[in-house]
Parts: sequence; structure tokens; C-alpha cells
Amino acid sequence: MSSVVLAAVGATGAVADPVADPGVRDDAGVRAALQRTVAAGAPGAFAVIRDGEGTPRSVAVGKANLDGTPMNADWRFRVGSNTKMFTAVLVMHLAEQGRIDLDKPLRGYLPAGTLPEGWNMTVRQVMQHRSGIYDHTNDLLEQPGEETTSAFEKRIRNTVYKPAELAALSVKHGKQSTPGTQYAYSNTNYLLLGMAVEHLTARAYADVLREEIIEPLGLEQTSFVVPDKTIAGPHITGYLTNDDRSKPLLDSTESNGSWVWSAGAVISSAADMDRFVGALLGGRLVSDASLRQMTAVLPTPTAKIAYGLGLREVSLSCGKVYGHGGIVQGYQTQSFATRDGRRTVVVFANASNNGAVTQGLMNTLEPAFCGATGAAEDGQAVAAHEAFGGAGARGRPGGRRHPLLKLPVF
Repeated sequence: MSSVVLAAVGATGAVADPVADPGVRDDAGVRAALQRTVAAGAPGAFAVIRDGEGTPRSVAVGKANLDGTPMNADWRFRVGSNTKMFTAVLVMHLAEQGRIDLDKPLRGYLPAGTLPEGWNMTVRQVMQHRSGIYDHTNDLLEQPGEETTSAFEKRIRNTVYKPAELAALSVKHGKQSTPGTQYAYSNTNYLLLGMAVEHLTARAYADVLREEIIEPLGLEQTSFVVPDKTIAGPHITGYLTNDDRSKPLLDSTESNGSWVWSAGAVISSAADMDRFVGALLGGRLVSDASLRQMTAVLPTPTAKIAYGLGLREVSLSCGKVYGHGGIVQGYQTQSFATRDGRRTVVVFANASNNGAVTQGLMNTLEPAFCGATGAAEDGQAVAAHEAFGGAGARGRPGGRRHPLLKLPVF
């Protein structure tokens, strides 16, 4: 799709630059970044890197649990806001089928009364996090104590929320800005998109996800099991860091994902995320026209970070990479690929509520994609966005991190 056509359908972001060839990956640099991540407080961390059709290369350090089991990059975990990429693909499928128009108000594709009259933010604006819709998770986590263990135990781990209840929680705050004028990461955006998927297909989100993405790609370790709390099969234990660092890490593995639903509740593995992101950027999951729109990004308040339709663009020394990140209690994951999908990188750590862990993990992207160049500078820029520019920290340097650390991870 040409830039002229993109403008005609309302995609005002810049079309992605031609991807630079990735550098020779620096496995030593990747390992060093992962070791710093563990030193910062994560029990373990890993990176899985794949080039083309080659066998993925794994680098793992530390432990999969506090019992001493070595970190295993083959096991399952919660992917947090990486879920937004899955939801975005389902929306693009509906657009390709002519069942949704990205430049018409999302309100028209939702159950009656979900959004008030006059809330005319478009589907595209919602996907871009430029809708002006308040993030309901701020209320559940009660700023400023966003990732406290008490808030987690009281409102997140066991409470089952309905998507409509969460949408109403957001709506009561009113519009936060004029749609289209400002970037503000909101999990409610992607919860509403999931509701639209259900409304238009008359099927459960989990069923649509399975039939349109999981089964066609053979993602055998990927599931959406809300409201079940457990992770089936071999999995990594997730740990929530106490705000009081003198207290031990809290096992947060068993958790009800209804509070983030289609914005953050997918369970997967590094192998499946590698396959998914590679297929998406490689043009095997949506049409070329859809992918161009997804990668037509607009700037965010953080340098080197831009956002399209469910995809984040990160500028590294060797070029731009696309994907998403996710931080949900106990788990951090970043899943990125070159624009052609030829090199994919999935990095993971099993601790949250720790900005140094986030920074250490993000510092793996530069050596993984570009080799031994500028890792610290680029990693710190992305980590800053993770902690302060995207999730629930509302841009306050020094503020507490949001569980889905919206890079806006979330």
C-alpha cells in the first residue's frame, strides 16, 4: 500500500524505513545484559534469537524458580502486553473482511452503551493509544502503590472481572484528551478492541484467538485461559518484587488475568512468540496492506520509541525493530523482529516491579540485533519508556512501575 493510500485511509504515521541488515549478534553482550538483569533482582533471564529459518539460539542465566531449577527457555510464562499484538491482528482480520473500518468510531462496533454518545474515537486511534480513554488498571492498582503485593492480593490475583465492568470503570473518568491529539498508553484500549472482536464475531475472544492465530500457526504452547489462574505444563515461576526490598519475592505465578483480559492475559513460550512475531512481520499473518498500516508509527514522548497499530517500533543502532513488550506481575517479556521478520529476539525475566531488571532486560536488544555497539544507551532509553512512558507510572521519573509496564510495554 502506498503512502498516498495510507493517508487516504487515515494512517498518519510514518511508513517504516527499509530495514537495515542486522549485525552479527553479540552473544557475549547478550549474556552480560542478562547477567546484569539477574544481579538486579530477577531469579533468571533468557534470550532466544533466530535468524531466518535457522535454529533459534538460546542464552539463559539464573533460575526458573527459587527452588534452584535452572532457567529454561522452553517453558511457558505470562506474556503480559505482548497480548496486544494478538488482539491487533484479530482487528486487522476484521478490517480485511470489511467488518470493521479503522477510521470509524469504535463505539459502533461495541455492545450498545459500552461507550457514551459522543465518544467518537476511531478504531485506529484506539489501536494507536491516542484515544483519550482512561486506563482502568490505574484504579485497580491504586496509584501510587501500583505493584504492591497488597494490591495484587486484594484485587488482582483472585478477583474475576467482566470486560464490560472494566470498560465502565474507565468511562467514569471521562475522556482524558481529545482523540488523536496525544499518545497515552491505556490497557482499556485493547480491552475494548477485544470486546469489539467478540461483538462482531459473536464468539468468545479465546475461541477467535485460537481459530485465527493459535491453530493456523501451530502455537502449541499459547493459550488464553481467563479466568483460570494456573499455567498448565512446564512453566517458569513468576515473582513480584516487594516495594519493601527487605521482604522476599512473592510467587505471583497463579493469577487471574481477567483484569487485563485481551490487553494482557495470553500465556505462551519463547518458541511460540518467536513464531508469532516472525510470521506477523514476515507477512504471513495479515495482508501486506494491513502490515503497512500496523508499522505506520507515530512518535511517543520517549526518544527512539514509536507506536503503530499494536506494534511498537524501537530504533537501535542498526535500524528499527518491531514488536511489543509486556510486564505482568512476576514476568517481563520483550518480543521483537526486523521489519522483514528474518531476525527475531525474545527476551524474558521472571521478576517485576524492579526498574533495574527492566533496564537490564531491554539492554539485550542492542547486542542481540546489532552486535557489540551502543547497548547501554539504547537499552536505557527503552527501559525509561517502559518504566515511565507507557504503563501506569504516568510519566513520573522515580514513580513506581506498572505491572504491564507499557512500553508502553505494557
